[in-house]
Amino acid sequence: MSLKSEFATFAGKSSYWFLHTFMNGGSSLPGKITTAIDPAILKHLGKNYDIVVVTGTNGKTLTTALTVQVLKQKYENVVTNPSGSNMEQGLVTTFLKAKNPKNKRPLAVLEVDEANVIKLTKYVQPIAFVFTNIFRDQMDRYGEIYTTYKKIIDGVKLAPKATIIANGDAPIFNSVDLPNPKIYYGFKNHADEDDMKAEPNTDGVLCPVCQNILHYHYISYANLGSYFCPKCGFTRPALTHSLNKLGALTPNSSDFTVDGQDLSIGIGGVYNIYNALAAYSVGRFLGVDKEDIAKAFTANERVFGRQELIDIDGKETTLVLVKNPVGLNQVIDTISKEKDDFSLICLLNANYADGIDTSWIWDGEFERFTNMPIKKFITGGERYKDITFRFKVAGVDENIHEVQPNLEKVVEEIPTLPTNKVYILATYTAMLQLRKDFAEKGYIKGGME
Repeated sequence: MSLKSEFATFAGKSSYWFLHTFMNGGSSLPGKITTAIDPAILKHLGKNYDIVVVTGTNGKTLTTALTVQVLKQKYENVVTNPSGSNMEQGLVTTFLKAKNPKNKRPLAVLEVDEANVIKLTKYVQPIAFVFTNIFRDQMDRYGEIYTTYKKIIDGVKLAPKATIIANGDAPIFNSVDLPNPKIYYGFKNHADEDDMKAEPNTDGVLCPVCQNILHYHYISYANLGSYFCPKCGFTRPALTHSLNKLGALTPNSSDFTVDGQDLSIGIGGVYNIYNALAAYSVGRFLGVDKEDIAKAFTANERVFGRQELIDIDGKETTLVLVKNPVGLNQVIDTISKEKDDFSLICLLNANYADGIDTSWIWDGEFERFTNMPIKKFITGGERYKDITFRFKVAGVDENIHEVQPNLEKVVEEIPTLPTNKVYILATYTAMLQLRKDFAEKGYIKGGME
């Protein structure tokens, strides 16, 4: 290790200790300090790890958390970044704070932003990449879905021996020929008999071989499913691990069967079953038994900002991150299964981490809320005017719709809402601010992790 690396590491660890001890934070700033001193510090910090990279548009944080739960059934020490600080500085901080046993090669499961995959693989060689999905998201940063995927692929090409564990139901993950070993997971709970097309305005439904519109035997949601091209024969690859059956689904639980093993997770939504399927696939890749994976999934550890269930003075409050149309519509679909009366809070920010373009909300199916048992609506956040107008156009009753831009006042109002259940949909920076307010009031433990 060079003198520069030693000094950078010392500075980073010292800043993390101070920020974590006295400021209740420190998920990215120590990494910024460290990389400012030594831009190649990841080469030193990550060289002794077996690294699994989790990337894609939606589901990175939950997939990472579930994967860590699964791998802890076999591995003593798994390093990860649970707060979703997934850019280069956050990855550096993750290594800086890690406590590793001596004489053992530790495992790291890292959520990595799509554009930052190459910033990691430039210095270290992961053992696996996990691809969740690619949807239109933060177009000011990524552009269209093919641009996003290229950012990932540019990083993967630097690690040609790493195994790719990909969502086989996503056509885009079968569109580029790579030398890496591949494992595909997906849904196989229907016979391949029907012939259908995705809904109009769905991204990623052009055949990468002949540019014809893809057909499907069935569709789970958006462009995911058992796809095929009737013109050139391009089709979904054989699945290594497959969902065989969907069981009971509620807003806060999902039962399903994978490879003949019955599984349950304490979180709702078909899209989250894909995340569990990804975690299952990583577990099997690294030798975890199916029964132990089932046990890990029932650990019921709440995940930072992802359908996080919080008790607010007796109100059962579910905090859900939303950031793009596909994810939002899946959340709306999940909430639609709620049978009890509830209140709905929707908070919209448009900072860099959220994506500064808020036009995506117009692709959200907000009109569905008018048919749900919602007794009170609150809209807020820095772009409260945008989200309030979207709710108005959707037909929400103005007599039960309140506009509250101030998030601290939103938190204060939750205990007074007319229902015992509350759902909060928030963009990333709004979610961070909300969790900070919850922590200050003692509803959750403080800090990012």
